Amino acid sequence: MQAEDAELPRREGEATVLGGPTAVIDLGGLRLVVDPTFDDPGPHGYLTKTLGPAVPEHRLGPVDVVLVSHDAHPDNLDERGRAFATAAPLTLTVPGAAGRLGGRAVGLAPWTALPVPRQDGGGDLTVLAVPAVHGPEDGERDPEGHVNCEVTGFVLSGEGLPAVYVSGDNASMRAVAEIARRVPRLDAAVLNAGAARVPGKFRQRPVSMDARRVAAAAAVLGVAVVVPAHYDGWTHFSEGRAELETAFDEAGLSALLRAPEHGAWSPLRP
Repeated sequence: MQAEDAELPRREGEATVLGGPTAVIDLGGLRLVVDPTFDDPGPHGYLTKTLGPAVPEHRLGPVDVVLVSHDAHPDNLDERGRAFATAAPLTLTVPGAAGRLGGRAVGLAPWTALPVPRQDGGGDLTVLAVPAVHGPEDGERDPEGHVNCEVTGFVLSGEGLPAVYVSGDNASMRAVAEIARRVPRLDAAVLNAGAARVPGKFRQRPVSMDARRVAAAAAVLGVAVVVPAHYDGWTHFSEGRAELETAFDEAGLSALLRAPEHGAWSPLRP
């Protein structure tokens, strides 16, 4: 087997970002993939992708769960990502997206939990859907009450495992505060950053968190590890790794930030 075709090794209790919002989390003997985006760079509707994934989908090996924060935008679920999600044994997402993805997709409303049997003999991994707002709090809402589109975050937990918050495209500090209040323990967070801005939407205010809000969210959540995602690979991201490093430094939280090169692993415990 050539090195470029070798399966991505398992790293229990660790996470790696592959580019854009796409992350791999190995937890409880399970491999979870967040917001799969594997298409080549180029135009994708009204958005433009500039970088491909650090690791393509065929190298991820057997995947147990796919987490899709939303299916409305190609920077979070592109064509190859959609095929990947529909082929997975289990895809967890918002209720509307579950209907569109079909197959083994399960829709979770906010504060709904689903137990997933672990592969390490430790019982279940609990996946809890948590609120997210994909734009400014005062943004115009659709008839279902969503800003921009229906979107969710997730909290992963289980006995003896680090508790991990996966934000999805959340721009709301109010949602972060509610999660911190209602979830008794969080050890790590995979937080979408990038301050994504789209012409014609919300006066081009960010629809995902900027670096300062990511640092503030880390403080509110009380986590010991932050793995940022969704800050490069697309032209509508207005901030990158440098802004994250500055924001965490200015907040005195640099020890929390884990932002290695894409495809490198970060432990989810300090």
